[in-house]
Amino acid sequence: MCTAIISVDPSSPVPVLLVGVRDEFVARAWEPPGPHWPDRPGLVGGRDLRAGGTWLAVDPGAPRAAVVLNGRGVMAPEAGRASRGELPLRVAADGKLGRPDLAAFDPFHLVGAEPDRVRLWSWDGTALTERALGPGLHMIVNSGLEGEGQLEGETEDAYMAARLAHFRPLLAAAPRPEPRLEDPVERAWGAWLPLVDGDGLPRADHRALLPLLDLGDGRVWGTTSVSLVALGRTGLRYDFSAVPGDPRAWTRVR
Repeated sequence: MCTAIISVDPSSPVPVLLVGVRDEFVARAWEPPGPHWPDRPGLVGGRDLRAGGTWLAVDPGAPRAAVVLNGRGVMAPEAGRASRGELPLRVAADGKLGRPDLAAFDPFHLVGAEPDRVRLWSWDGTALTERALGPGLHMIVNSGLEGEGQLEGETEDAYMAARLAHFRPLLAAAPRPEPRLEDPVERAWGAWLPLVDGDGLPRADHRALLPLLDLGDGRVWGTTSVSLVALGRTGLRYDFSAVPGDPRAWTRVR
C-alpha cells in the first residue's frame, strides 16, 4: 500500500472517508475482499496469498477500518520477522494496536479509523509514535503523513512529493462525498471518483496516484487495487477496484 487518503468531518453523516491505494509487484498473488479469516469472522478485506494478511480490513459491525503502508527505518531481523499484514486485522478487530512485538515488524504506518476517531501509528524500527488525525484532509505515503519524512534527492521521494502536490489540492477543492449505501458508485463518491481513478495521468507519470512501472527482468510494480471506505455512525460502505484507473471496474463489497 503506497497511499492512504483520509477525510475527517465530524459534522457530516459520514464522518470518515478512507481511500487505500495498494502498490505491489503485480505478480504477487492475492484474493479480493472477503471474510478470509475464520479466527476473525467479522472482518472483510483483501488477502495476500504469500503471507496471509491484508493491506486493508474493515469490520462492518463496529464500524471500523484499518490500513497499513510500508514505512522507513530499521528493518526487522530476518529470523522471526512478522508480516505487517497482521496489523490491519488486529486494529480492525480490536480498535487498538495493543502490544505486539514491534521488533518483529519492518517499519510501517498504520491507520485505524472509526466514525468518531482516526489514529495513525508509525513505527521506524526503533520507536513507535501515535497521533490523532483531526478534522480535515490527510494524505499518507511511505515517507509518512504528508510526506514529512521525505529525503532530498531520492527518486522515490520525489515521486511521492509530486503525487502529493498534484492530488492534495484537487481532493481538497472537490466537494466532499457523503456516500449512501443505496447510491451507485458514481453518485456515492462524486467528484472524488475520477481523482482516485488517476485523474487521467499516464501511469508512468511521476505524479501518478496509480503508478505502473516495468523494472525489467519480468518485474512489474504498481497499483494493484484501490479501496474506498465510508464510515457512518451506524455502518460502512466499501467499494473496490481490482483494475485501477478503469471507472467500470468498481464493485460494492457486501
